[in-house]
Amino acid sequence: MRQPSEIFAEDILPYKLFFHRIKSRPAYFLAKQSKSFFDRTVVDLDDNTLTHWQKLVTRLMSCYNRRIVAMGYTYMSEFLDLDEVQLDIGRQDRCGFPEVIYGEGKTKETILKILRVFAEKGIGGFATRIDNEKAEFLQRQLLGQSCRYNQIARTFRMFPAEPTESKRCGRIAVVSAGTSDASVAEEVRETALWMGAEVVFIQDVGVAGPQRLLAKLPLIQDVDVVVVVAGMEGALPSVVGGHVACPVIAVPTSVGYGASFGGLAALLGMLNSCASNVVVVNIDAGFKAGYVAGLIAQSAV
Repeated sequence: MRQPSEIFAEDILPYKLFFHRIKSRPAYFLAKQSKSFFDRTVVDLDDNTLTHWQKLVTRLMSCYNRRIVAMGYTYMSEFLDLDEVQLDIGRQDRCGFPEVIYGEGKTKETILKILRVFAEKGIGGFATRIDNEKAEFLQRQLLGQSCRYNQIARTFRMFPAEPTESKRCGRIAVVSAGTSDASVAEEVRETALWMGAEVVFIQDVGVAGPQRLLAKLPLIQDVDVVVVVAGMEGALPSVVGGHVACPVIAVPTSVGYGASFGGLAALLGMLNSCASNVVVVNIDAGFKAGYVAGLIAQSAV
């Protein structure tokens, strides 16, 4: 086999590419599929050669991404080993958006480490479940970056130093049943805005006062997707679903008294919706609803 410095595109394309560590040493595997078995060649690399190899593979994956997919070949894209975090920096190439940081349970230093890598690579960072203490720390440490913290949503957004061309995206309506659902509804909105969508935000139109929703219907009947956030018995998504000709993503919240079981009652009610355009995400999962809504909105333009 030629040395890594002599490997060309045609040598990479027919292979499946894997990265692994053998006895704490980095190594790349190139596995070429035949009719009945895999030929596997282990390339054990020293530090200098590894740096060259990583740059070469990254360049090839970038240049030939569409070609590889079209030819039916697969690969595992680049990631960075940050000790406690294996940062998936190739996710934007695969999925359209970079990895999102789930802040709960992570230290503020770990979150900062991830955001600094994103900043170095010109990627805008987005983190959810960030409390005030973590947000203040991040804002102090990222003085050179434009950042925004939404205290109600508990989201932290770091904008790229150089604005990138925004993807075309449609319109999303975020509708909440009560002001007690505000934290989840705001998480939906911040996620949708991060994805480039135009957001119509409507609060406190729950079924206890149905005339409030009726008054707002003109605002949501021409959007591409509606996200409905509700606790208690979770009835609002079905009502909204009967008034619009687009997908409705229902988000049950943990708002309610004892028999709501922390949002379980709303979840079960939404899962049993008789409105055929209603789908449901997890309890308090504002980010998940906003992300899926953003993908729907993108495909609508």
